[in-house]
Amino acid sequence: MINKLIANIKKTNAPIVVGLDPMLNYIPDQVKEKAFAEFGETLEGAAEAVWQFNKEIVDKTYDLIPAVKPQIAMYEQFGIPGLMAFKKTVDYCKEKGLVVIGDIKRGDIGSTSAAYAVGHIGKVQVGSKSYAPFDEDFVTVNPYLGSDGVNPFIDVCKEEKKGLFILVKTSNPSSGEFQDQLIDGRPLYELVGEKVAQWGADCMGDEYSYIGAVVGATYPEMGKVLRRIMPKSYILVPGYGAQGGQGKDLVHFFNEDGLGAIVNSSRGIIAAYKQEKYARFGAENFGEASRAAVEDMIADISQALNNR
Repeated sequence: MINKLIANIKKTNAPIVVGLDPMLNYIPDQVKEKAFAEFGETLEGAAEAVWQFNKEIVDKTYDLIPAVKPQIAMYEQFGIPGLMAFKKTVDYCKEKGLVVIGDIKRGDIGSTSAAYAVGHIGKVQVGSKSYAPFDEDFVTVNPYLGSDGVNPFIDVCKEEKKGLFILVKTSNPSSGEFQDQLIDGRPLYELVGEKVAQWGADCMGDEYSYIGAVVGATYPEMGKVLRRIMPKSYILVPGYGAQGGQGKDLVHFFNEDGLGAIVNSSRGIIAAYKQEKYARFGAENFGEASRAAVEDMIADISQALNNR
């Protein structure tokens, strides 16, 4: 799957991923009102609004981007109807040729970890038949429990030719409480990065490993170090836009070939119509606002890479 992701990035010349992280307050009133008229102010109504919101954004941006990243918590909050909207979103994005990164941040051990892996990127056996329940292309994994938590995902990745992005240095302000702690004089995130590189060496695509890393855009100097530690791992970079990251901060996440990283923006794109910069589109054209935000993000990152 890493080969498809890289092919999509090369085709679009856009090393970006749109985070489909819908909150109800991001969704324009006309979309919610239509969903509530059909299903009431219920979990089903909320899930329908989420699905219609996602569909419009995907329809307006899929030709510009290589991938999407739905964050499962935004769907789980609406219970079973929300998870059904998540699945519909995954399937629809794949129909459009997009790579789907399921942002699930799972981290457990043994059979539990294996069950998560099977449910999201593998196949589950039911009698004589097998099914791919959620069927994302990549998922995010928390490595805090060590190899016991990661290896079951790697096993499924090898079997299904899918991929992982393992949390190494996250973009949130308090990430350093644990991730920056020194062990023999080196921060923990560097040691995790080395482990990701080891796992990845056994899982190579044509150019890069299908075991990648999550490294926040808000820590560019740390990104420079981790790029050296993980030369063949793709880096998923959250924290662009709404969390403060800019194109000029991101150049160190990329290799000299212009590949090696994919940058995520979530509410900066899906809720672009709420920003003053895109207010001209209005809530009724929120999809067009998202398209304009994608175009601006691509231009920002491309300029930064060309000027490095």
